[in-house]
Amino acid sequence: MKKKRLEIDYSYDFELLGVISSAKGYKLAWDMNNHLGIRLIKQQDLAIQFANQVTGTYSHFSHDSPLNRIKLFKNRPNETDTIKNLLVQEFPHFDYIVMSQGADKIDSNRLQEYLRAIPSVEMVAFIPLDALKAKDYFIF
Repeated sequence: MKKKRLEIDYSYDFELLGVISSAKGYKLAWDMNNHLGIRLIKQQDLAIQFANQVTGTYSHFSHDSPLNRIKLFKNRPNETDTIKNLLVQEFPHFDYIVMSQGADKIDSNRLQEYLRAIPSVEMVAFIPLDALKAKDYFIF
């Protein structure tokens, strides 16, 4: 019997920014709320199962409006996890990942400028989706 294989091409309609900051996640989310005029709210930890059958949990904050979505992810797993897998393996120097998505998403350059204005943020850089092997982690 001939086997058929289902292949799905996902639409990656989001942008990712990497952030280096020594601030805790809740403090960075609070700073982003004040500087961007959004409302990032702590969500249930994101659980990702890796190829070696190990699951990692990552804290994240989310702002959803009818036109756009902004999410703040911690790049390192929670301290209670024993694994060392990063959310974005290709960029281990980033502490946080910011995802911008939607019809009225904030322009990447403008968002970088807003984030750079936050005192606790040391560096912000655009992450090209072509460079990521595991961009499927950001499809919700």
